[in-house]
Amino acid sequence: MVHLALMLAVVIMEQVHGSQLPPLPMKDGCYLVSPEVEIFRQEGEAVILSFTMFRRTLTVRRIAPPTARFIITKDNGTEGEAFNGDNRVQQSNGQLWFLPAQASDSAQYVCTYRNESYCITGSIRLHVYESSSTDIQKMYYLINLTSGQKLRYKCPSLDYFNKTGSLIEWYKDSNSTVLQHGAFSSSSQDSGRLIIPAVKHSHAGLYTCQLRVLINNKQYKVSRTIQIRVRGPDSAVTTTVPDLSATSDPELNSSISIITTPVIPLLLIVSPLNGTIFESQHGSALELFCQVLTECQMSDSTAVTWLVNGQSVELSYLDGRALQGGRRVIKMSESCQIELKLIIVSVTEEDVRTELKCVAQNEGGRQEVVAQLRLEDSTFTWIVVAVVAVCCFLMVVSIFLYALFKPKRKKKADYILARQNSTF
Repeated sequence: MVHLALMLAVVIMEQVHGSQLPPLPMKDGCYLVSPEVEIFRQEGEAVILSFTMFRRTLTVRRIAPPTARFIITKDNGTEGEAFNGDNRVQQSNGQLWFLPAQASDSAQYVCTYRNESYCITGSIRLHVYESSSTDIQKMYYLINLTSGQKLRYKCPSLDYFNKTGSLIEWYKDSNSTVLQHGAFSSSSQDSGRLIIPAVKHSHAGLYTCQLRVLINNKQYKVSRTIQIRVRGPDSAVTTTVPDLSATSDPELNSSISIITTPVIPLLLIVSPLNGTIFESQHGSALELFCQVLTECQMSDSTAVTWLVNGQSVELSYLDGRALQGGRRVIKMSESCQIELKLIIVSVTEEDVRTELKCVAQNEGGRQEVVAQLRLEDSTFTWIVVAVVAVCCFLMVVSIFLYALFKPKRKKKADYILARQNSTF
């Protein structure tokens, strides 16, 4: 019985402390995935919404009910709107196509994967601006460079379009003339990349990459705008590398194609994952770590911080109970990892569903992940304690009873022999 109780305690402990993915929060009977990164686009162009984080969650958690299907709706604050008969807005499995997008399409879109017994949902917010809108600057992909740096930049966010046979054209500022062939590579590997061997202040400005994509046998326009900022004085050293912004010699492509060192710094939050839930017992301390990968040369200028419900730790309600610090940089094989710690001295019921956000930003861009706090269910812990206590009690009682009622056969035999000897 004692062995059985101990085995039961071990099984329960494994269930309590086993390595499992944190459970997803629920709302209205559906599991919730953290919202996707917001999308900013210009009207009149083809736009594809693909719920990347949502799909990755389905893959990681191996969620694939055989009869489930994707349902995408437009959430206007009151009720959803499905897309079935609209030829301009079409659902293609887990994607939503706008052919083309209009400013009225700006809204939050909800993707639900469900059947009769299971439901999981994610969301993404789309902003579509008119070309004359004052907010169109939010669409720009910002690149900060130092004078003299090399640049090799790929037209971003085109992964979901069929670019077969499409020619990517680059324009600078408001000039309607396509940049000369010397300003981008024509090789198959670097097709359509903007390449500047040595950045100068004259290269600063807005660059637009544009192409035509084929969807359902119809052509649509797609473009992305990049803003380049250059800091530091131009180098006075004479270089044999030509200024590509002022040349039209197509034979210079051969010299450009050998530039293979990317200067856009890597920026990736590897831990925690979006949607992570940190559990802790009531009144216990908790240590959280945000780990960010980036280029070593950009580690000093990479800003990493923790936010509590969208505010800094010092301005949040956790001020006095939480402290961020202990930043350190660890050199990896090909990059550096920045680690920033957040310490919560005591977790209480007030902290349940608190949104913790790790934000990382440098000249290569910005990334953020959202996590939540939750109190650990102490039921299993008390069961383990009770089982162990009962086992100890039973063992003590068993030993006591055994010692109390153990037969004393040897002493009785000695007494009989002594009595017989006295009779003789």
